[in-house]
Amino acid sequence: MGKVSQSAEALRVQCCIVGGGPAGMMLGYLLGRAGIRTVVLEKHADFFRDFRGDTVHPSTMAVMGELGLLDDFLEVPHDEISKLEGQFGATTIRLADLSRLDTPCPFIAFMPQWDFLNFIDSQGKHYPQLEVRKKTEAVDLLRDKDRVTGVVARTEQGELDITADLTVACDGRHSVMREQAGMIVRDIGAPMDVLWFRAGKTERSGNNIFARIQSGQMMVMLDRGDYWQCAYVIAKNGYEAVEAKGLDAFRANIVRLAPVLKDSIGDVKSWDDVKLLSVKIDRLVQWAKPGFLCIGDAAHAMSPVGGVGVNLAIQDAVATANLLFDRFGDGGPSLDDLHRVQARREFPVRATQAIQVFVQNRLINRAITDRQFTPPLIMRLVGCSPWLQGITARSIGIGIRPEHVHSPEAKRA
Repeated sequence: MGKVSQSAEALRVQCCIVGGGPAGMMLGYLLGRAGIRTVVLEKHADFFRDFRGDTVHPSTMAVMGELGLLDDFLEVPHDEISKLEGQFGATTIRLADLSRLDTPCPFIAFMPQWDFLNFIDSQGKHYPQLEVRKKTEAVDLLRDKDRVTGVVARTEQGELDITADLTVACDGRHSVMREQAGMIVRDIGAPMDVLWFRAGKTERSGNNIFARIQSGQMMVMLDRGDYWQCAYVIAKNGYEAVEAKGLDAFRANIVRLAPVLKDSIGDVKSWDDVKLLSVKIDRLVQWAKPGFLCIGDAAHAMSPVGGVGVNLAIQDAVATANLLFDRFGDGGPSLDDLHRVQARREFPVRATQAIQVFVQNRLINRAITDRQFTPPLIMRLVGCSPWLQGITARSIGIGIRPEHVHSPEAKRA
């Protein structure tokens, strides 16, 4: 017999979702919309946390359209980019042209993730079967023999037992729930880490260069309206070497790489303004056990390459709702039902990770170690061919095996 809590408070739902990120909030919305009694547990008081994925791709906006939410979604402040370009020394190459896509929104929307999550949260309030509980942290699993039957959660009022026909771990790449469940993780590896920092924008700083590679350095710049969110790529476990050279050297390297930041690099006042993101690529061998399922980063951590992590998480949520919404009858989804989620989503994950590994090893790793780096032939061919730019745009913006909403809508509040 598994853990039994002595909590004074208890809650019974059909589905308990752990984690209020993109996968958890979207799955909660879809199941609540379908009339499934669902609770989403978010350990923080709100969604406001920095250094999270900000790119909302056409595939996600197509889902918003299918849900009838697209017009309202596009009212949320955001920036749009349809052409992705990289600067290699003095040479600029167009890597993808999303305007060529046949989709309702042929562009990438840059929207802070907290705004994205707040939007889903506000829309979910229309469905009485959905509850989002903030400041509620799942700390352990409830079990009946080999079946997960819910979670023990920590709240400001004390412990709370939540029993559920299905528990879904959406608590990210460092998932506590998948560790509690004893899931086996396969590490794919990544040769790089990323230093995140922000620098203000001046009126003359507008440009559409997405990635910059020069003299053994690489940086990606995300436009957040009044400032740049910058991702400076370093070799794996190389942060101490960068720090040892001093902050002035770091800032000087950034300005050489991106002169547009000359007037604002002073915003990086100390190393406290630079955050280390340890890049990892992994995936679970099995995504499910009886009564328990992992999706999103909890099932497969993605590299920042392509900015696809948020959008794959959304696709996982859509597929999960499509496959399981009518399985919450007698006892909830079976293990075979849960395996069908993995069968549906594992190929897109594997294929995307394979592309990310190729880009990391053949482009990024070389770019940050070879001071004489020149773009490989395939990249130069893409830069010369609008047709190939459409192919790369589809790979980034739509992805492999995009999902469409088939789960129904129950009565709104």
